[in-house]
Amino acid sequence: MAEPFQFELVSPEKLLMSDVVDQVVVPGSEGYFTVLKGHAPTMSTMRPGVLEVNQSGGTLRIFVRGGFADVTPAGLTVLAEQAVPVEDIDDQLLAGEVKNAEEDVADAKDPERKAAAELKLNQLREVQAILAR
Repeated sequence: MAEPFQFELVSPEKLLMSDVVDQVVVPGSEGYFTVLKGHAPTMSTMRPGVLEVNQSGGTLRIFVRGGFADVTPAGLTVLAEQAVPVEDIDDQLLAGEVKNAEEDVADAKDPERKAAAELKLNQLREVQAILAR
């Protein structure tokens, strides 16, 4: 059984969660990674995805729209641009995010901006697929 560690989830508005957890799966910009107690210190940007927080009471699934994850010896802090429990996700909200990303792709004038917009669009579509399961 995993040893518990301190986890904090912070949005621009407030501290959303501060609790002792067993494991957190983070949607890092280079792919999902799992944090357990004793994880090597790491800082990573996050892509839009589902953060899975495992505690003795079960698993919380939280949609995050980017941000940063900071793993230290003291625990894990996630600074999310936006964080919404999966069960509270409004399909129209996510569809609106996808539509905005599609417009960003269409409006991009240079290759770098277009590539970044396409990446975000693909990530949001991946989240839609995950949530549709």
